Amino acid sequence: MGPLPRQPQPPADSPEDYVGMAAEAAEQRARERGWPRVRRLPPDAVITMEYMAGRLNLAVEDGRVVRCWRG
Repeated sequence: MGPLPRQPQPPADSPEDYVGMAAEAAEQRARERGWPRVRRLPPDAVITMEYMAGRLNLAVEDGRVVRCWRG
C-alpha cells in the first residue's frame, strides 16, 4: 500500500469566535483566514459525521451563527 496523502493543516482559528456573528460575516471571515470549505447548516440539520480536514461548519439560525466546529 502506498503512503497516505498528507492532509492540509486547518487555519489556527478558534471556531468559538464565530458564535454570535452574522452568518455572512462569519463565512467571509472564515474564507479570509484560509478555510477552503465553509458549510452553513440549520442548527438541527441531519448530516453525515465524516471529518473533512479544512472544513468549517456553521450552524446558523435567524442569520446568526449559533454553533461552529471543524471538520
